[in-house]
Amino acid sequence: MNFFKKYNVEVGRLIWMAVAGIVSAFGITCFLSPMHLYDSGIAGTSLLLSQVTPDFLSLSFFLVVLNVPLMLYGLKKQGAAFTIYSVFAVLVYSVSALIIETILDLTAESPVAGSDILLCAVFGGLICGMGSGLAVRHGGAIDGVEVMAVIFAKSLNLTVGTFMMIYNLCLYIFCGLVFQSWTVPLYSIITYYIALNTIDFIAEGLDRSKAVMIVTEKGEAVSKVLMKEFGSGTTIIPAKGGFTAKERTVVYFVVNRFQIARMRQLVHEADPHAYLTISEVADIYKFEQG
Repeated sequence: MNFFKKYNVEVGRLIWMAVAGIVSAFGITCFLSPMHLYDSGIAGTSLLLSQVTPDFLSLSFFLVVLNVPLMLYGLKKQGAAFTIYSVFAVLVYSVSALIIETILDLTAESPVAGSDILLCAVFGGLICGMGSGLAVRHGGAIDGVEVMAVIFAKSLNLTVGTFMMIYNLCLYIFCGLVFQSWTVPLYSIITYYIALNTIDFIAEGLDRSKAVMIVTEKGEAVSKVLMKEFGSGTTIIPAKGGFTAKERTVVYFVVNRFQIARMRQLVHEADPHAYLTISEVADIYKFEQG
């Protein structure tokens, strides 16, 4: 227990890391590996290396050997808790993949989707994306490239997303050159796209809220009508027009997607000249004083 307290590690999050590892292992072994499809990042690199090296150098071996050093390298940047969660998720991922490969015959086709390469690409990306998304949502990562991207992207003047995209495109091009075929790399891009969107969907919340910023001359009236209708608070921020120099009020308010139409109607009724911007909110946290 001293270990958990020292590094701020939560047992509940470790359980989620284990779930993430098992889900990812199922996706990569039962859908991607049998059809020689490639996941993104280190998982895709591990699949490629396991196919071009002797049999004793398995997928599970490369998942650990390539991922863990990157996780440990990112210790200073990401913190101890993140590194512990991530290494634990990778170890579960690797062991689960080894167990599944030992139990099932995965040499010919997917035990779930058969030889349908499109189904394997779609569902492999979906399931692996779910695993990665669960890891990210609960404070870790299951792929070392994500850590590498956070560390090196800024120094290379790239965003994290661009860094990962370049890495994966290079991986798929290399796969095509090695096997002298572009069919599998092209299907792997489908896998990558689906996995990427699934990660966002899982990691950022199943029901994204909307943040509304309302620039108005009638801040009190707009705020009151919104609080009365939706039963939640607003934040009122004094502002001044940059062009007109007139005094304004910015009302900050969070709604769900089903309330947007009604919210716009109420704001228009309270101030027909109000200016609104609406943006997505991944998660909302309220910290109580204690």
